[in-house]
Amino acid sequence: MKIDKAISASMAMDETTWDRHANPWSVYTRVPLMMVLAFAIWSRVWIGWWALLPVGLAIVWTFLNPRAFPPPASIDNWASKVTLGERLWLNRRARPIPRHHASWALGLSTASAVALLPMVYGLAVLEPFSAFLGALLASVLKLWFCDRMVWLYDDMQRDETAADSAPSTPEHRIP
Repeated sequence: MKIDKAISASMAMDETTWDRHANPWSVYTRVPLMMVLAFAIWSRVWIGWWALLPVGLAIVWTFLNPRAFPPPASIDNWASKVTLGERLWLNRRARPIPRHHASWALGLSTASAVALLPMVYGLAVLEPFSAFLGALLASVLKLWFCDRMVWLYDDMQRDETAADSAPSTPEHRIP
């Protein structure tokens, strides 16, 4: 199983959850999660084993977040399109996406995962620069990935709209 499918499966996202996750509040309250998690792990320096409490809360919020808000009144906004684009990305085997979107999304996902390495190192040896630079870099790359998901969604919607308005003669059908 691919890592993106494994992560999606671990979040137990069904149709209702995806609809709720398209709420901008859900998207924007996830943005600081990497920094919050890094800070929670770092807090072991000050509060010892009690750090498990903020770490646990961050992990629980990661799971609850897509379920915490109602479906959006409108999906005509950047944050909702992030979620819709991510669904297209995760479903790319069943519904192929343009190659340039696939390569960018894969590259940004990989870069974001690699950026976690200095964060993990910094948190393990208590080196603040590595820890928080890694978390910040991973977050920035994730936001760039999110922006690509909006672009993917907009492109696929435009292509679908163009296909729907094309004449229905065999030579104009999209395969």
